[in-house]
Amino acid sequence: MISFYPGPSRVHRELPTYVRDAYAQGIMSINHRSDAFVDMSKRTIGLLKQKLGIPKNYTIFFTSSATECWEILAQSIVTDKSYHLYNGSFGQKWFDYTKRIRPLAEPIPFHVNEPLDPTRLIFDLKDGLLCLTHNETSNGTQVHNHIIKAIKRNNPSYLVAVDATSSMAGVQLDFKSADIWYASVQKCFGLPAGLGVMVCSPQALERARTIGERAHYNSLLFMMDMMEKWQTSYTPNVLGIYLLMRVMEKAPPIKAVHETTLARYEQWRDFLKKRKTIQHFVEAESVHSHTVVPVQADPKVMDTIKRSARKAGLLLGEGYGEFKASSFRIANFPALNQKEVRTLMTFLQDY
Repeated sequence: MISFYPGPSRVHRELPTYVRDAYAQGIMSINHRSDAFVDMSKRTIGLLKQKLGIPKNYTIFFTSSATECWEILAQSIVTDKSYHLYNGSFGQKWFDYTKRIRPLAEPIPFHVNEPLDPTRLIFDLKDGLLCLTHNETSNGTQVHNHIIKAIKRNNPSYLVAVDATSSMAGVQLDFKSADIWYASVQKCFGLPAGLGVMVCSPQALERARTIGERAHYNSLLFMMDMMEKWQTSYTPNVLGIYLLMRVMEKAPPIKAVHETTLARYEQWRDFLKKRKTIQHFVEAESVHSHTVVPVQADPKVMDTIKRSARKAGLLLGEGYGEFKASSFRIANFPALNQKEVRTLMTFLQDY
């Protein structure tokens, strides 16, 4: 079965070898306060910065998932109000969860085919948090780097937090354009679920120090204290960190990964333009995701495609929410190879 599911997604082919190596080296049993763990943590963080282009003065934390980052930010970064810009389910879930902890959180929804206009997103509150999703997995849209940069520039007293769950390690991100980035590893990193990565600017850490929140095991200040020693505030997914290290050791620089991802997206875009019964779910190409390709059709056609795909050994991502019956999503992640992409295109050729 070839998985094109957009998370948990297809893992890298080398993973079974890496897991056997971890077992042989005793990685699965090492103490997370040991020198061995510290060395592994330090190397993994160094590789992430090197391969993904993360600024040297940004701090990287390990979490259990991207979802946990919602809680960390609501607890430790938001004192009063946060604004949540979203056009899909995951951005809305981030808002909904934050509102449970910080009732003054405000939603700013926008349409799937609507590019964000930074000139209309200028806020007068001091020291707030602006939250947006770089790549909305549920509908296959993207907010481009230059728009995030402009939003930050127009709101210099705000911190900007970005959900990059289905784009980090798959496309090139301008990390300097925002203060907080987070992702889970079960998408573009090509790893099993159970590990998150959160990247914070010096300004974000200074805000956390000013607020001084230390009431939880995952309070950002507590995490900062431990990361000064290359450790975590809780027993982490040690195997997941090891696998992340091994994958990043082999990964090309993000510029090369980005070029491959973009070229494959363009293949899918052009392929779907020629189809009779299926088409790209998002009309505006300017907001197309490069890592998640959503496809729509009449529900009867869609049902036939999904059933036939499974018989052919192809696992497609279900449509999300209200679009489940009329769409599916194709992952365009680095772990997939060109032969597998051609196999799916051949299967869809007649639709």
